[in-house]
Amino acid sequence: MNVILTKLHGHIVSIPSFLSINLPLNLRYFSKSSVNDSEINFDFSKALVLNKITRYEFEKKRYLNIAEEKLKLKLQERGSNYDRLIEHHNIHYRSLERILNAFKEKGIETRVTQRYNYSYDDINWANCIFSAGGDGTFLLASAKIKSNDKPVIGINTDITSSEGHLLLPKEQSVNFSQTLAKLLNGKFSWLYRARIRIYLEGENVDEQPIELHDQVLKNLEHRYIEHMEENRQTKLKREAKNSKNSESKLFRIPTLALNEVFIGEALSARVSYYLMSIDDGPLFRQKSSGIIICTGTGSTSWCYNINKMSAQSVKRIINLVKSKINNGENTIPANDDNFVSNITHEFNDSIVFEPDQLRMAYTIRDPVINRIYTNETNRGFGKKLIVQSRCFDACLVIDGSQSYQFNDGSKAVLETLPEDSLKTVLVNKD
Repeated sequence: MNVILTKLHGHIVSIPSFLSINLPLNLRYFSKSSVNDSEINFDFSKALVLNKITRYEFEKKRYLNIAEEKLKLKLQERGSNYDRLIEHHNIHYRSLERILNAFKEKGIETRVTQRYNYSYDDINWANCIFSAGGDGTFLLASAKIKSNDKPVIGINTDITSSEGHLLLPKEQSVNFSQTLAKLLNGKFSWLYRARIRIYLEGENVDEQPIELHDQVLKNLEHRYIEHMEENRQTKLKREAKNSKNSESKLFRIPTLALNEVFIGEALSARVSYYLMSIDDGPLFRQKSSGIIICTGTGSTSWCYNINKMSAQSVKRIINLVKSKINNGENTIPANDDNFVSNITHEFNDSIVFEPDQLRMAYTIRDPVINRIYTNETNRGFGKKLIVQSRCFDACLVIDGSQSYQFNDGSKAVLETLPEDSLKTVLVNKD
């Protein structure tokens, strides 16, 4: 199968990917939507599309100077399916072409960029940000949006390989031309996804974070490349401020967490020691495999899979309960698959909460409970969490991408504020 090196309105969009596409503006669109029963106007006339890096493009960047046949052999040696990579690469770019055609038909001025060129200049130019890819591309798009006045809309460009929890539903992504018409006609509502603001205090907490994706792609093209400069500028401003005010200690991390924050030892086999406080309550000691703090958006992801129970476990618990009640003579239907399934789903559904709720859920992974560590609450909710490290080589990781040092003596303050929410949309279904 040949790789698509297609032209979108006269622009090449494969290796190396296009940096920017400008489509002509013919009309100026204002849409109407309802929020709290009041109509608002929104200007969709300038759209920035953040295009994902496909797996094929990623591999091409890893092996810049080898021929296509050698790349194919190298991938096959690793057990990767070259033809499948090409197939999904093509699926993505066919979807992208449909998206850009939809904007062109509506006369919407459009720029297209990829993650290595995703800049604040483009963001400031646009009225709305569209991500074209999967959940990872949506997270990248939202990471640079600091306020709640510029919407981010995710489009799933390959529904065969991406579930797309953060994106438009599959049918709305596939039929984006119709979805765009609904947006322009105001047939949608706003959804403000809560995000976590993080302050750090301690030694080296304001150092440049490790970009975890950079550990795979061994070059300077980072997933969040502009955050390096952003963090450097933030550090300089903080140092200047501290020179005038010695009492200023907290460093605000520039990136807001949309899904979750992980705190714990970098080596997962090592036990994490820390103190934590919930909603300004007393500090209590913890010894565990780390802690995960998520938003409502993230409650369907990592936190959900840590806390969920299988039908097998629920069935075992029901049988144990039966054995303790009336000498085992009771009417609890442990062997009724429907009953077990309903209980399982009800418990698992209780883990998830709405993405616009201004609170966080915390999960203490594998808590050690004994005479010294007596806390028996391994999960709960809070609007403000404080974690103080007693760890040896720990990290604080935001959305699986940015890792900050978080060793003994460091403190993190996490909270959710309405001004930090991410503005997204819920498009009306037919």
